Amino acid sequence: MIIGLTGTIGSGKSTVSARLAKLGALVLDADTISREAVKKGADGLNKIAEVFGKEVIDANGELDRKALAGIVFSDESKRLILNGIIHPQVLKALKERTHGEKALNPDRMIVWDVPLLIEVGWVEYVDSVWLVTAPEQTRINRIMARDGCTIKQAQSRICAQMSEEEKARFSNEIIDNGGSLEQLYQRVDALYSEYSNMQSL
Repeated sequence: MIIGLTGTIGSGKSTVSARLAKLGALVLDADTISREAVKKGADGLNKIAEVFGKEVIDANGELDRKALAGIVFSDESKRLILNGIIHPQVLKALKERTHGEKALNPDRMIVWDVPLLIEVGWVEYVDSVWLVTAPEQTRINRIMARDGCTIKQAQSRICAQMSEEEKARFSNEIIDNGGSLEQLYQRVDALYSEYSNMQSL
């Protein structure tokens, strides 16, 4: 079974995916795969440099993520261009790794950890969509702490994505990450057990 795990920035989706991995699921992280697609010397990085200029490449010839984020999070058209470069490569890798795992372990739960799962239309490739949510102020605080950005920058990054309310319309399960870590784990553990049992039927 393939689970599509998603959530707006700062929702704590990574905490959920880490828990699912600990429970035994294979987690395929789209962010990790996208970083591979833009590592030094990769075609993805060369295309980004062509489109966005040398200012997004640091002195070591690697992607300057902060500089790129400053460009794409303030300009919707440029964000879409960036997605058009990276997303096809990420989807190809997700499909290939999923196929390989199913051949070896057909009963293992596979989790596609994809922030933009719904926006890019990849819902059709998964069996169930799980949405991680959290109060907006909680998300803002997490983004500021993680990225070292201002409250305005954090709000801009949230606004650049589809809202939680919209995402919920496409989701099969809602995972509330506004409470304690223990409560979050209880919810994730219950879902993992439920869906693993469904798969074994």
